[in-house]
Amino acid sequence: MENMASPSKTLLEKYEHLKDYLKSLESVAVAFSSGVDSTFLLFAAKEALNDKVIAVTASSCSFPKRELNEATKFCEENGIRHEICLSEELEIEGFSHNPKNRCYLCKHELFEKILKIAEREGIQTVAEGSNLDDNGDYRPGLQAVAELGIKSPLRHIGFTKEEIRILSKYFHLPTWNKQSFACLSSRFVYGETISEEKLAMVDKAEQLLLDLGFHQVRVRIHNMMARIEIMPEEFERLISENVRKEITQKFREYGFDYVTMDLIGYRTGSMNEVL
Repeated sequence: MENMASPSKTLLEKYEHLKDYLKSLESVAVAFSSGVDSTFLLFAAKEALNDKVIAVTASSCSFPKRELNEATKFCEENGIRHEICLSEELEIEGFSHNPKNRCYLCKHELFEKILKIAEREGIQTVAEGSNLDDNGDYRPGLQAVAELGIKSPLRHIGFTKEEIRILSKYFHLPTWNKQSFACLSSRFVYGETISEEKLAMVDKAEQLLLDLGFHQVRVRIHNMMARIEIMPEEFERLISENVRKEITQKFREYGFDYVTMDLIGYRTGSMNEVL
């Protein structure tokens, strides 16, 4: 990823189209997770609308503290108004049972809260950062986006993840090579109860892997078993004796009975493969 190409003239023109579209919205509240996509969208919105943009970040037990800290830091450094709203998914009826439409329940509740914040602040539009690549996976949360009239500027203009990373690097955004992230509830098998205790186990386990230098990680939880997903090129380091022993010891301290490695490796939405 270090050798990522510079943006083409066509891609830079596409970025200008994005800013023109954002200007047409007059004022925007961006659902901001500090991830690659929402950071890029917020940056573009700030350039297009200046003080007519706010960022709204949800704080919950399924959203790691490191992500919230990064969101706060980015807004402070770029002079963007930042609202943090409490969005405790486990209090949503049915959510903890982890049904197949779990993401819909969460996004619907979250965007209703963001809409209220936008109304209070006199903001015309709420926008979120899904991109063109998100159309290919099972994404029930996008149903909530459609129902509530939330705008998806990056999908509207037709940005892919790779294009977003290229432009993010060009604009010196700290997230240009950041690992992809999804809420920690996505680590659970559908139908398995989501609890604050298990969310904390997953959070600590993934943080350990990141601290050990693994770039793209997921720790999927199957009852009390951890299934580690990393990039295949990092398999050898994961199973080296010292690293393997440290991970196993720490994971057991966190509460896992068994620790396994997925031989396919990291991919988005692996829990959706059984649907």
